[in-house]
Amino acid sequence: MSDEINIKEMPTDELLELMGEDLYDGYADEVVEEVNELLSRSMAPYDILTKGLVAGMDIVGVDFRDGILFVPEVLMAAKAMKAGMAILRPLLAETGAPKMGTLVIGTVKGDIHDIGQNLVSMMMEGAGFEVINIGINNDAEAFLSAIEEHNAEILGMSALLTTTMPYMRVVIDALKEKGIRQDIIVLVGGAPLNEAFAEDIEADAYCRDAAVAVETAKKLMAIKNKR
Repeated sequence: MSDEINIKEMPTDELLELMGEDLYDGYADEVVEEVNELLSRSMAPYDILTKGLVAGMDIVGVDFRDGILFVPEVLMAAKAMKAGMAILRPLLAETGAPKMGTLVIGTVKGDIHDIGQNLVSMMMEGAGFEVINIGINNDAEAFLSAIEEHNAEILGMSALLTTTMPYMRVVIDALKEKGIRQDIIVLVGGAPLNEAFAEDIEADAYCRDAAVAVETAKKLMAIKNKR
């Protein structure tokens, strides 16, 4: 794609638009070139993130939710996003750029499925959240120590087995015992779950897919920040 288009001659707003399109199509190399070009124009890393990468991932999220894109395409877009983020992350840390919030995410004890939560992780990172993915088979202690270590505002738990679902309640009870339940937004997801189950274990929300998880996290963080 870059052979036909000379990105150096493009106006910045058009270049940001192209970045969004390339991200949508999963063109990681092109996204890296565009990020570097915008940096060479002295554009702030946070602006490149929000106006280019996050704007592109927002469209990916909407089309995934509406069934226009499927998991393989979303993973390709997320990979392109990650390539761009790899350049921006150290620069964002230097400039102290604001982030949407910090999420600790993992699959609960006894469950070794991680495709869904990996997708959520990528989409959340794409939306500007800092994501700490602690992987599979996590007990309450693992979730709690990750929340404390990273000062996370959001906990995401996933389960793909009906037998491991009840463990989510154990983690939420552990948050209560620690006296930090009211400070943490708890999102749960996975194939066997539903809203009634999330309500029963006193999670804040059930998210049926990665796009919904991003929308819900943004909404609940906005409410939390107004308190």
